Amino acid sequence: MSLKETDVTRIAHLAHLTLSPDQTSKTLDQLNGIFALVEQMQAVNTTGVEPLSHPFALVVDHLALRLRDDVVTESNHRQHYQQCAPATQDGLYLVPKVIE
Repeated sequence: MSLKETDVTRIAHLAHLTLSPDQTSKTLDQLNGIFALVEQMQAVNTTGVEPLSHPFALVVDHLALRLRDDVVTESNHRQHYQQCAPATQDGLYLVPKVIE
């Protein structure tokens, strides 16, 4: 698949972009390069290749994600933050009703 300059101009119009003729030709070259790479990748025979859960899983068999424990690391400052609020109730900020 390859694009033409009219395609790039139309896409730019849909995206509300203004491209100069030079930018249009550069964008056309870049997009056609991306499409050529995708076609090249689609041509690779991947029959029998299992998907990887992580790119490093191919190199490291026992890859464990480094996740931190989900623990509270800061104290609750709600009362301090709400001291300057004009009105609060049950830990919530009260605001005037603006929609009927």
